[in-house]
Amino acid sequence: QVQLVESGGGLVQTGGSLRLSCAVSGRTITNTHMGWFRQAPGKEREFLGAISGIGGRTYYVDPVKGRFTISRDNSKNMVYLQMSVLKPEDTAVYYCAAKPGTFVIPMTTREYDYWGQGTQVSVSS
Repeated sequence: QVQLVESGGGLVQTGGSLRLSCAVSGRTITNTHMGWFRQAPGKEREFLGAISGIGGRTYYVDPVKGRFTISRDNSKNMVYLQMSVLKPEDTAVYYCAAKPGTFVIPMTTREYDYWGQGTQVSVSS
């Protein structure tokens, strides 16, 4: 059984930083694309970025490009989302997701097979 568990969320002031972690169990993250999403109250879950299973290529959407960085540690089966210069509009529940074995980095919720339970990030103004 594949499980993803996010951690590291919390309350931070505008301009601050947080690092979210995603611990994966039940399968190796090698050859698995790992994505990060967020969902604010009353809004749809949105894709933030992902890191490829092979080669570690990263992709980010424009609102977070240059502020967020995704990394992975295959030896620990962990994925990270480093967030900096946080803004109030970054307030949301953040989710990691996994998609084994494809060539193209998935960018939509329906393409990912496994999800964590989410961790709350709140940015105060």
